[in-house]
Amino acid sequence: MSQSPHVIFVDDEQHIRAANRQTLELAGLTAQVFDRAERALPLLSRDWPGVLITDIRLPGIDGLELLAQAQAIDPDLPVILITGHGDISTAVNAMRAGAYDFIEKPYPAERLLDTVQRALDKRALVMENRNLRVELMANTALGPRIIGHSPAMRRLRATISQIADTGADVLILGETGTGKELVARSLHEHSNRRDRNFVPVNCGAVPESMIESELFGHEAGAFTGAKARRIGKFEHAHEGTLFLDEIESMPAPAQVQLLRVLQERTIERLGSNQLIPLDFRVVAATKIDLREAATAGDFREDLYYRLNVLTLHIPPLRERREDIPLLFHHFLLVAQDRFQRDAPFPEQDQISRLLGHDWPGNVRELRNLTERYVLIGEQYDWSLETLFAGDPDSGLPQTLPTQVECFERSLIVQALAANKGSIKDTMTTLGIPRKTLYDKMQKHGLDKDDYKD
Repeated sequence: MSQSPHVIFVDDEQHIRAANRQTLELAGLTAQVFDRAERALPLLSRDWPGVLITDIRLPGIDGLELLAQAQAIDPDLPVILITGHGDISTAVNAMRAGAYDFIEKPYPAERLLDTVQRALDKRALVMENRNLRVELMANTALGPRIIGHSPAMRRLRATISQIADTGADVLILGETGTGKELVARSLHEHSNRRDRNFVPVNCGAVPESMIESELFGHEAGAFTGAKARRIGKFEHAHEGTLFLDEIESMPAPAQVQLLRVLQERTIERLGSNQLIPLDFRVVAATKIDLREAATAGDFREDLYYRLNVLTLHIPPLRERREDIPLLFHHFLLVAQDRFQRDAPFPEQDQISRLLGHDWPGNVRELRNLTERYVLIGEQYDWSLETLFAGDPDSGLPQTLPTQVECFERSLIVQALAANKGSIKDTMTTLGIPRKTLYDKMQKHGLDKDDYKD
């Protein structure tokens, strides 16, 4: 957002303009005053982060027409009307039509400042929501799944872009709920295999007695109950991608066969002696350290090295807390569409509660919480007991200083991302001096160059 006044004040009486400008500036607000609506209109835009205050009675375009034209520019722009005693009913009707509030003359400075501050808070929330939407749209360059502007997620997106077309097998490491399958799908969708099948297999969900048939297929009569030929997952993934989730759960005999298939790129259906050459990419995922599992004898060491050509690490949500508001907003939009219900973006104190949670269920836990919030609506109980019901050991809040630090970093990251690394525009968005911004960026390890296009 460009440098703009926080408040535009329109009144045709010079002494009223001067007095209100002084009131606003003494309160630390940047104000610009005009005697006619026609001079204020060119400054209004969807990107302007401020509040418009206007007298109802003006020469030329009056305050009500100015309200209408401002709403045509941006329906969410807060407009405060200044009224005389005889204009109160008109102002009430104008509020029903979308005005933020009205103030009756004469009014104390405190009344003006309180109304303006509430309107500015609302405007800031609207702009934050829009910035999050812009960020979500920007993420579609690498598909809609890899969401986040933390350094770790930026590196993850960059690595996926770099290796997507190589065809090399990939091992994804991440805790439960971090989105391993979504990363695998992004690899597939941004590779030259995107027009072929993406075939997911949860190795922990397939019975040991069935896993060979599931992976390699079988011929009719290969075993009792095999009445017809069945194409296995490897064959179904020909020229596409096979995703083996929870690879650590694969039984030892199947590990031996998997190693041979990875080395030779051929399979034999059960009950057949015919080798079938295949072209596929294997993306495996695990929530444990496979190297440690191999050392302990719980996983084949040679298979580990064969899978570990390229490794992608997905950080847990607690290590990228600045992404929580963006992820919450994404899930909010998805849930609103799914359940056909509207729900407002949470207030800052509610977001701070999300930032203070350790998220043992990671992104999946956040998504579930968001869906509950949309279903329940504005009456949602944001107390910790309700917010993290079912997680008695992990719902404990962090210390206040830790939450404050985390929330501050999140706000700065969001502002840098929305303003593409521009220090000047980020200062304006956050309302802090340049030196303060640089000091806080240094404290949180932030670099403006990480947020440029």
